[in-house]
Amino acid sequence: MMEQLDKGYLFTDIGALEVAGTEHGIMSVTFVENVDTGAACMTSVVQQCITELSQYFGGKRTMFSVLLNPGGTEFRRLVWLALCEIPFGQTKSYRDVAMAIHRPRSAHAVGGAVGHNPIAIIVPCHRVIGSDGALTGYTGGLDRKRWLLEHERRVLAARG
Repeated sequence: MMEQLDKGYLFTDIGALEVAGTEHGIMSVTFVENVDTGAACMTSVVQQCITELSQYFGGKRTMFSVLLNPGGTEFRRLVWLALCEIPFGQTKSYRDVAMAIHRPRSAHAVGGAVGHNPIAIIVPCHRVIGSDGALTGYTGGLDRKRWLLEHERRVLAARG
């Protein structure tokens, strides 16, 4: 029997986020243009995720505790786990992430895994930049990536 996939939405300054998951965890957080207004029933995990994301956007949360269930290959999950270790308000290069997973020659493959991250913001792929410090691709668009990085810096600056 297939699990019920529940969806919920959060409207932010940079667009609508669709949160999808089951009782076993969040499977995706993505920016969407169209909202499915028929999605009214949410698991407690989806509701918790929306609450935590709302706190993040409000400057009240720097770490997430919601249960995640992103799927993906073993390598991708390894990369996504490494992304979760990048501190709030900081950035790392693809090479840094490759080094963190003990695969120093896999920066390009790391980039592929980062690009396939299904859980935006919580698995903070927006914190990964080019080795020259340049902002590189982001599924949500570079304007959103820039906004997220600036938001995190503002939150840290306000905390002193």
